[in-house]
Amino acid sequence: MSRIEIRHAHALAPSEARKVAEELAKTLAERFGIDYAWQGDVLNFSRPGVDGAIELGKTALTVQAKLGFLAAMFKDKIEAEIQRVLDERF
Repeated sequence: MSRIEIRHAHALAPSEARKVAEELAKTLAERFGIDYAWQGDVLNFSRPGVDGAIELGKTALTVQAKLGFLAAMFKDKIEAEIQRVLDERF
């Protein structure tokens, strides 16, 4: 099983960081068909072959995902899209 782990520093207020995480989840939903839901300060997302979470910290946002065999073929594309959104918004 392939994994994605990205830690991205930020200096945003908690409410603004949450908005950015929501935008990232919406982008992933549109591009890759994931479902997502908030549980406290953690945004969990999934689809067949992908399970992950975006954790909001005071100074950093962490994206973690486990990719099944088929989704692993798109790991580079998924990582690039996550990094693109984070770079644009933070």
